[in-house]
Amino acid sequence: MTLQSETNRPRWEIEDTHPQLSETLRAALSEVIDPEIGFNIIQLGLIRNVQLSEDKATINMILTTPFCPYGPAMIETTRQKAEAALERPTEIELGTEMWDFSMMEDPSALDWG
Repeated sequence: MTLQSETNRPRWEIEDTHPQLSETLRAALSEVIDPEIGFNIIQLGLIRNVQLSEDKATINMILTTPFCPYGPAMIETTRQKAEAALERPTEIELGTEMWDFSMMEDPSALDWG
């Protein structure tokens, strides 16, 4: 995984292997909102990588906190949206990377002050 130069967004493997599906997937996953923070999982940078093979997709995802009460629902919604967008079974691998605000595509969007 590498970071895009213009944003904090990680570069997904699918962007190199299937660029047209990458945009479709980003649009679908941007509908998954973290209800505690009010931003979608794309804006938050929770999708760390996406790999695509002929018979399945694998998404590496993290949560904003290890014990996020909405985590199971967000993971399942992410899987469903990805399967619909990519038209193949999708597996979510929960990453161990600790999330922080700097992982957001635009960290300045969280102006709490």
